[in-house]
Amino acid sequence: MDEYKQQLRRLAVHDNALLDAIAVKDSSFTTSVIDEKTTALVRIAATVAVDAAPSSFQRAVSLALAAGATRAEIVASLEAVTPVTGAARVVQCAPKVALALGYDVEAALERLDA
Repeated sequence: MDEYKQQLRRLAVHDNALLDAIAVKDSSFTTSVIDEKTTALVRIAATVAVDAAPSSFQRAVSLALAAGATRAEIVASLEAVTPVTGAARVVQCAPKVALALGYDVEAALERLDA
């Protein structure tokens, strides 16, 4: 049977062993299908989708940068989820991503107003 089918089946039945292996930070569980950078960018997209706390954005962005993602790729992942999450969610999360990248977009906008 194809491995992806087996993985889907295990996820669908709430296979605790698999879910625990996936959820544990820095575990030995790795996927050979997508690389570390792609995984990190997908996690940023998911962080946007759930409107996570700023600390979650900090972690996701740090992991993406460590995996070799560029700042432009991180912003592109934010843009890529817009059709799915909606513009309002992306607008809400953009300042969190910016802060995680070391850029205070709200302060920059205030300077423009002055």
